[in-house]
Amino acid sequence: MEAQSKTFGQKVVKEIKEILSMTLYFLFFLGLLVILKKLILEDYQIEFAGLSTAIIGALVMAKVVLLMELIPRGRWVRRQSAIVDSLLRTILYTIGVLVVMLLEKAFESRHEEGGFGPALQHVFRNRDIYQVWAGTIVVGFSLFGYNLMSVMRKYIGKHQLTNLYFSTPLEQIDIKEMKKTVA
Repeated sequence: MEAQSKTFGQKVVKEIKEILSMTLYFLFFLGLLVILKKLILEDYQIEFAGLSTAIIGALVMAKVVLLMELIPRGRWVRRQSAIVDSLLRTILYTIGVLVVMLLEKAFESRHEEGGFGPALQHVFRNRDIYQVWAGTIVVGFSLFGYNLMSVMRKYIGKHQLTNLYFSTPLEQIDIKEMKKTVA
């Protein structure tokens, strides 16, 4: 009943909060990738600035993942353990990321290569493919982490997971662990 009584403004604020938190999560990993690229290219004295690309990429990733979470799980997946769902979603999302990155690289060079098909072939023959693989690997691991946290958030509750990591003192967790071992 409460969900129906939310105003349009409340729904917009909730959506913005979800996208913002997820964007920050993916920005951490994409920012890490940018830093690693910058450090590696510095050895060759090649300038690299990819922060804006990382920010846009994180925003797009957040929205796409939010939309893909709306896709219902099949009956077979629902009967499996949570890790199966996490792995399947990670594989599917990562394949999507790989396809988008390949298409993006091909789109960038379509004029120089004489069309989209030759540009896609060029991506596989060129050094750009290593950037695609590196980006796909980093994003794949970030997606796996996200999918694992998503299962935990559903199981123990969104606010309980947030409280666990951001409000609960470690000594309280240690005391709870000590009580389990004594019992």
